[in-house]
Amino acid sequence: MITDSTNGNVISNIAANGITTIGFYHPAQNSLPALLLQELTDKINQASADPQTKIIVLQSAGERTFCAGASFDELLQIKDKEAGAKFFSGFANVINACRKSPKIIIARVQGKAVGGGVGLAAAADYCLATEAASIKLSELAIGIGPFVISPAVIRKIGLPAFSQLTIRAVDFQSAQWAMEKGLYNEVYANTKVLDEALSLLTQRLASYHPKALIGLKQILWEGTEDWDKLLIERAAISGELVLSEFTQAALNGFLKKQ
Repeated sequence: MITDSTNGNVISNIAANGITTIGFYHPAQNSLPALLLQELTDKINQASADPQTKIIVLQSAGERTFCAGASFDELLQIKDKEAGAKFFSGFANVINACRKSPKIIIARVQGKAVGGGVGLAAAADYCLATEAASIKLSELAIGIGPFVISPAVIRKIGLPAFSQLTIRAVDFQSAQWAMEKGLYNEVYANTKVLDEALSLLTQRLASYHPKALIGLKQILWEGTEDWDKLLIERAAISGELVLSEFTQAALNGFLKKQ
């Protein structure tokens, strides 16, 4: 995908076999400002409504980082609770778009996933990753919490693993740990073998009965019907916390270290 945009981009391509690939890029370690979150939501919704699309692949550009989560630069620009809630609702909208899509979504996690990046992986129906794809929920370290993404993450890895991931906010957990806990389904040595496995899996899935895949998708997300409301409520909590002096100082300190 094209990676020369200073503001990042989201690109969607559909192959002849019905596999739609949605890729995102941002020069700051594939972090997600509000504009990219909206574009991701739109692309997922478009692919979900496209009768030609059979399977959706969610991926990012580059090798080292799948997604660094929320854009810290943009978090520092938030000046009121309404703006904060609106920003974090962007993550809620992406997760809900994945949840409500009738198409199976496969995540390709080639590198580290932090914060909202872990939420993106958890929102997919199946995850393929590399051994470099360690994960971290760093929100407590900057004075907020992973409130919006927590339902999706807990759904995949359970409350005990989520507690460990959240409380040890400055520590990365390995890709192997993430697979053992259920976030990743398969882990590969490098991107070459990852992509080979991804191609094989998606082509096989695209050959299955579309109605069977839709039925499976519904089963996978049973019990999440209240998430439209729940995730927006969680976004409001994060949107208020980001205004605190503690969080603003932590964000500024982090950016100065870069």
